[in-house]
Amino acid sequence: MVSPEILDKYDMTIGIECHVQLATTSKLFSGADNDANGKAPNDATSPIDFGLPGMLPVLNHEAIVLAVRAGKALNAGIAHVSRFDRKHYFYPDLPKGYQISQMYQPIILEGYVEAPLLDGTLVTVRVHHAHIEEDAGKLTHYSDFSLIDLNRAGTPLIEIVSEPDIHSAAAAKAYATELHRLMTFAGVTYGDLYHGNMRFDVNISVALKGATELGTRAEVKNLNSFRSVEKAAEYEFTRQIERLEKGEKIVQETRGWDDASGKTSSQRSKEDAQDYRYMPDADIPPVVLSDEDIAAMQAEVPLLPAYYRNNWKTLGLDRSVIEALLGNQSYAVLITEIQKSAGDDAARRVAHWFASSVTAGDEETATIASNFAPEGYSELADMVKKNELSSTAAKEIFIELLTSQASPRKIAEDKNLLQESDESAILAIVDEVLADPASAQSVADIKAGQDKAIGFLVGQVMKKSAGKANPGLAGQLIRKRLEE
Repeated sequence: MVSPEILDKYDMTIGIECHVQLATTSKLFSGADNDANGKAPNDATSPIDFGLPGMLPVLNHEAIVLAVRAGKALNAGIAHVSRFDRKHYFYPDLPKGYQISQMYQPIILEGYVEAPLLDGTLVTVRVHHAHIEEDAGKLTHYSDFSLIDLNRAGTPLIEIVSEPDIHSAAAAKAYATELHRLMTFAGVTYGDLYHGNMRFDVNISVALKGATELGTRAEVKNLNSFRSVEKAAEYEFTRQIERLEKGEKIVQETRGWDDASGKTSSQRSKEDAQDYRYMPDADIPPVVLSDEDIAAMQAEVPLLPAYYRNNWKTLGLDRSVIEALLGNQSYAVLITEIQKSAGDDAARRVAHWFASSVTAGDEETATIASNFAPEGYSELADMVKKNELSSTAAKEIFIELLTSQASPRKIAEDKNLLQESDESAILAIVDEVLADPASAQSVADIKAGQDKAIGFLVGQVMKKSAGKANPGLAGQLIRKRLEE
């Protein structure tokens, strides 16, 4: 166990490489189905994916479009000319014996990502570049044999390579989270972390504070959750410091992460640079884009998270509410539409309902919410503003709105949830309650300064009104009567 004093002697430096699977219908160089979920092994393939002799790749135009859109989300420039290269290495799930990638002329140039931390401050992480490449297949290992599934082979990816601008585990998590939002909001990827739509490789090193050179880095591969990014960085920071404090050296290596144990383990040493014998791919012509091409591709990029955060400043929402809304693009779009049509007050109410009642990953309610007209939510917010509904009743109606096409008023009427706010009607009930001998003790207690006793009287008003009286108004009228 390393003491806080020892940890404080060192600085952490992190760079992250993120593989983003592009949301194309077919693969990068073949017409095979790009969605292998639920399919039998080696079913979503073509002869090109198997690397059979004489099979020539044909570049998927949609992958280029999505990469260019990703560049906009990354605040990055787009190369007018980019090229594909062959990265040679031999592995069972790479039947061609090389991977088609972009080594020397990537399509996405320098950019940056601004990621919000828990305290609301922004950490700026520069993007060195992002390149397009094909994914490899998948090996499944058994006790004495391994099986190859090439369904994933040829899946189009962009690999986003950050600069080493991250200096805490929390910042690493924030960057990974924001990167996921940027890519999903831009429509670049489906963003399903469980199925590997985005995978993070975390390169981490430590050095004494004030050191002019970075320490030897270790690369933790294939992390598929934001929590894993954070926890792996925390563990590696401590592990490397422990070794340095013992006088041992840090080995440049690839390490794996185990969620169950919360530890990394060595997989492969990378002390010597590997020679992948990169060479231009002779079968794929250069990708040449004009400014007009780039503008046309990026014109379809939807609003991104930074827009919503800025637009919602007038709503006065807590950061936790904002982050919950940004957990699903449908919610963000809906709240903004309500804000435009019904104003800040309605948008604020609906925002809190979504943040507290709906799970970001709930695809069913997210789909329904995105298809439901914002007027329904605006009407519900207006009913609450007019004291026609209690906050409890409003939340009940909100939940039903997610799965119903009925109007909020119709739902309220059917459930007998409308609240009575007619002052004269409630005053008559208040007079009846105050005249009841059972209320005498509570009245005396209130006059003696025990204000909590008013709860009993309000409860009696609610009971006599069959729960329809506005409790706040009832309390006001009770006090008014007792002061007369």
